[in-house]
Amino acid sequence: MLVDSHCHLDFPDFADELDAVVARAEAAGVERMVTISTRVREQTKLLAIAERFSNVYCSVGTHPHHADEEDGITSDELAAQTRHPKVVALGEAGLDYFYENGSPKAQARGFRAHIAAARTTGLPLVIHTREADEDCGRILDDEMAKGSFRAVLHCYTGGRELAMKAVALGLYIGFTGILTFKKSDTLRALAAELPEDRILVETDAPYLAPGKFRGKRNEPSYVVETARVLADVRGVSLEEMSRQTTENFFRLFSKVPRGEVIA
Repeated sequence: MLVDSHCHLDFPDFADELDAVVARAEAAGVERMVTISTRVREQTKLLAIAERFSNVYCSVGTHPHHADEEDGITSDELAAQTRHPKVVALGEAGLDYFYENGSPKAQARGFRAHIAAARTTGLPLVIHTREADEDCGRILDDEMAKGSFRAVLHCYTGGRELAMKAVALGLYIGFTGILTFKKSDTLRALAAELPEDRILVETDAPYLAPGKFRGKRNEPSYVVETARVLADVRGVSLEEMSRQTTENFFRLFSKVPRGEVIA
C-alpha cells in the first residue's frame, strides 16, 4: 500500500478523466490520496471530489501564491472548515520567494494563521516553502514556541539546515518526483539521511512527474516511482519503503481512517 499525500485533483488537468486517474492509482496500490487546497474560497471543488471518491481526502488553505488574494482569512475561519469529515489537513500555506506571486508580508500572515489553525484543530499543516529557508525556519521556531503543531514540508527542495530543523521540531519531509531527477543528487543524499519515521512520498500532481514520465502530466499512480527511488537511496526494498511512508502518513494525517474505506 502507498499513499499520495499531496496532489491537486481539482486542477483542470484532470477534469476530463478523474475517474480513470483515481482508478489507475488504485490499480498501482495507491490506496489513499489527499487533494490539497490552494484557495480557501474554492473549497467546494475539493469537497465535491473528496465526497465522490471514498479513498480521496482534502485539505483547506491558501497557497502563498494567492496570499494577497485571500489575505485576512483568520485561523478561526480555517478551523471551522475542518469540521467536514473529509477535510484532514490545513494548507498548503507557507512562503515562496521564487516567484513574485503573493507579497512576503501577506504570505507570512497567512502562514501564521494556518499554523494557529493547525494548533487549534490538531490537524497537520501542509507547508509550501521555496527559496525561503531562513524565514521559514524563523517562523517555525517562533510559532513552535507558542505551542506545538504538526506539519509536513511538502515537495522538499530546500537546504539541509531547514530540513533538520523541521525534523528536530517534530515535523515531516515530503518528497516528490524531483527526487528522481538526474540532477537531484543533493536531495537524494538528504533523503538518505533523514529519520525513517519523518519521510513521506507525494506527487504534487499534475506537476513534477518522476523521471520515468518526465514531460507528461503527473498523476497519483506515479508516486510509486518516487517511493522506488527513495527506497533505493535508503537501501531498503520498495515494500519496506511503502510500509514506512504509509505508517508515517497515518501518524501525521491521523484523521484519515486506516483499513478498507467504504463508499
